[in-house]
Amino acid sequence: QTKTMMSDTDRLTMIGSPDYYLKSAGEMAKLFPQHPEALTNTLKIADECNVDIPTGKWILPHFPLPAGYKTPEAYLKELAEKGLKQRFEPVTRIQTDRLNYELKVICDKGFATYLLIVADFVNWAKQHKIRVGPGRGSVAGSLAAYALRITSIDPLFHNIPFERFLNPERPSPPDIDLDFADDRRDEVIEYVAQKYGKDKVAQIITFGTMEARGAIRDIGRVLGMPYSDPDKIAKLIPFGLGIQESLDTVGELKEFYQQAEFKELLDLAKKVEGTARHASTHAAGVVVGDKPLTEYTPLQMESKNERIMTQYDMYSLDCNISPDAIGLLKMDFLGLRNLTILQNAVDFVLKQTGKRVDVSEIPIDNPEVFKLLSAGKTTGIFQLESGGMRRVAKKLKPSRFSDITAMVALYRPGPMDLIDDFIEGKLNPASIKYPHPDLKPVLAETYGIAVYQEQALQIANVMAGYTLGEADILRRAIGKKKRAMMVKEKDKFIKGARTKGYTSQVAEKVWSYIEKFAGYGFNKAHATAYAMIAYQTAYLKVKFPVEFMAALLTAEVVSKDKVPIAIDESKQMGIVILPPDINQSDIGFTIIPDKHSLNKKAIRFGLSAIKNVGEAAIGAILKARAKKDFSSLTDFCRRVDAQKVNKKVLESLVQVGGFDRFGKRSGLMMALEAVRQKASDHQKQASSPQVSLFAGTKTDEAEPVDSIPDTAEFSKADRLSFEKNLLGFYLTEHPLADALKRIRELVSHPIGELNETENLNQTVTVGGALRSVKKILTKNGNKEMAFGILEDATGSIELVVFPKTYAATRSIWIADQPVLVTGRVDFKDRLSLIVDTALRPTDDQLIKKVSSSASTYILSLDSHTKREDLVEINQLLKSNPGENQVII
Repeated sequence: QTKTMMSDTDRLTMIGSPDYYLKSAGEMAKLFPQHPEALTNTLKIADECNVDIPTGKWILPHFPLPAGYKTPEAYLKELAEKGLKQRFEPVTRIQTDRLNYELKVICDKGFATYLLIVADFVNWAKQHKIRVGPGRGSVAGSLAAYALRITSIDPLFHNIPFERFLNPERPSPPDIDLDFADDRRDEVIEYVAQKYGKDKVAQIITFGTMEARGAIRDIGRVLGMPYSDPDKIAKLIPFGLGIQESLDTVGELKEFYQQAEFKELLDLAKKVEGTARHASTHAAGVVVGDKPLTEYTPLQMESKNERIMTQYDMYSLDCNISPDAIGLLKMDFLGLRNLTILQNAVDFVLKQTGKRVDVSEIPIDNPEVFKLLSAGKTTGIFQLESGGMRRVAKKLKPSRFSDITAMVALYRPGPMDLIDDFIEGKLNPASIKYPHPDLKPVLAETYGIAVYQEQALQIANVMAGYTLGEADILRRAIGKKKRAMMVKEKDKFIKGARTKGYTSQVAEKVWSYIEKFAGYGFNKAHATAYAMIAYQTAYLKVKFPVEFMAALLTAEVVSKDKVPIAIDESKQMGIVILPPDINQSDIGFTIIPDKHSLNKKAIRFGLSAIKNVGEAAIGAILKARAKKDFSSLTDFCRRVDAQKVNKKVLESLVQVGGFDRFGKRSGLMMALEAVRQKASDHQKQASSPQVSLFAGTKTDEAEPVDSIPDTAEFSKADRLSFEKNLLGFYLTEHPLADALKRIRELVSHPIGELNETENLNQTVTVGGALRSVKKILTKNGNKEMAFGILEDATGSIELVVFPKTYAATRSIWIADQPVLVTGRVDFKDRLSLIVDTALRPTDDQLIKKVSSSASTYILSLDSHTKREDLVEINQLLKSNPGENQVII
């Protein structure tokens, strides 16, 4: 506790849980009636405390220099110059000058140690085959970082200024964030802890706060209200709004607020809204100190494991975030699944072909890659696989790397409105317009559209003579909407432009242009780095399709939504996906030769994707198989640890096809219990200290043979049901494949391409299979409605069927049945579809009508259709009933 200028009564004020407040020392004394001296002693201790915690100074750990180097600056300079020669052959004057300029800024500001620390653990990771991202954030604008192999983005080639990363005119330190393969990120953190001392490295705590809806529900529990009451109030809070904002805008919520019990609920919820609710570990943040961290921050153990984390959050630790922070070195170690996919794909390629592919050195102008992206075949491609991105790619038809960079930067709320202008500029160069001809070199790469923050720096440099460091201060002022600074910068810009010979009108025009886009402009360095990952994944998909898809499936096996999409994509690419096999399947997906495949390779399903088959069971299976393949079900049961591979595991393996090589699934299931019992007896006998009279004979050493009854095999429907239950989807084929194929011809959008940014409140037609249906009664209890989950090969969406629609379509809402629905796209907590109409193409007559162009008419209308036309269409259809179907 620290001294304050408050009265004793104020200092004793305690704000407790929402239902009470202690206003005075007298009230607080009621808590400790048997210890009245507790209050006096508490104040006495507080008065004795006088702690000053130094803040605002950057604290760097000591970096051990190799023998012969006296300063980190000298060592950094030598490493960077050596690295530049390895990166470029020959090294040009432009490259040398840029590196010297960057090193001077870095060293003058005292950041040499920081870059050495980062370069050390990044290159350690690369040496240990841990995939590291090409860059993240503004560090991709540094040639020094490129020479040190912290990044793999050449800022000169991509025209990225250094000042966005480290501004010589600002004192704040640079911020280097890094992406690592998500399955090996912890190894890098462990290396850092070992190098600098475990007591000097910790992950950072983060606090979850009371959101509006959660606060209302929590207060409702405190007040003892039935769950349904606060729940209905919470659901009236629009997504992203606070309680007071909602009270100001939501009429129904205002009405509830007039009732005493709900007024108390909402008033108390407002008091706790935004307060800390729980603690967890920051997804990426790690701090490193020069001394044990207990000298700077209290520490605690994570609740789920043995990792140490700080009790101060990043706002109290990192000077980059808050100038009043303690100043410990904070670095973000982010786990990125796409880097795991890249590394797995490269490993598969090496194993299958013997080729070592270095994706950081591949050419970035491969026409096959751009052809793939232009076709919208972006499943598994980093940043580009959403439905919206596919549509942009198809319309834009990227033909150079900078097009991918712009796609990454533009596909966000705000700049998304510029996408059509960007596409028009690319497809029709005559339509490109520049605010001034002198800005063509700055804006030509983005077809006259300002897309990046760095372009704001360059425009100010060209038009008003700003240094790039000064221009970065201008960018920050506009981005943070600091009015006083913006007025000052505008005067400076206009004056600079006039000095360079531009008229006031031109200066004002360009200023308004900068002001307009600098707030939403994207960091080009970051967009370039992420575009590089996108390109690398696309390159591997084009050049090594089987290896890439096997890597994608292995990494996404934990996602029951993404695996079916990847399976469907593989099939469209002509890649055969085989069910699990006890002698060929590994933990993840594997590649095997296949004479029936167009690619001459097939992908075998991994054991970890099977329900009920856990890590312990897989470990036991692979350990036993390492000696030799299994020859029968009996041989398997004899050799594998029965404690880890129990009956449930065996049944799952049989039902999903893992033992198909040994007989029919129906027969194997019937024989399973007898085989297990005999195998158990055999294991007991083998482990017994008594020696059998016949032990060691050839009969005893013979391969065990199964005794499988000859029964009729499970039906196709049963086998598909096993796949659905144990894998989470249909692997070999969908039982409704024909109906779903016909549905696909009538939809306006694949489900996976719908999103709240582009499609909110649009009326769309989608189709697929109903994964689940839940029927409920409305609040007044006299009308039925339904909720469902509809899925196709691209994704799934929640359906909301209100009573009127439900009454007209009641027979359609059955799980695992195909359905074609039309409705309005909605978004609250998640994307959903408010259903207007529904068709189920299951009876032959309806299927014929839907699929026959002679008897089905599709009428497409848009929001600009005139009202009188709609009335006329309505009258025409009503007055001419017949057998033909019209879909509007």
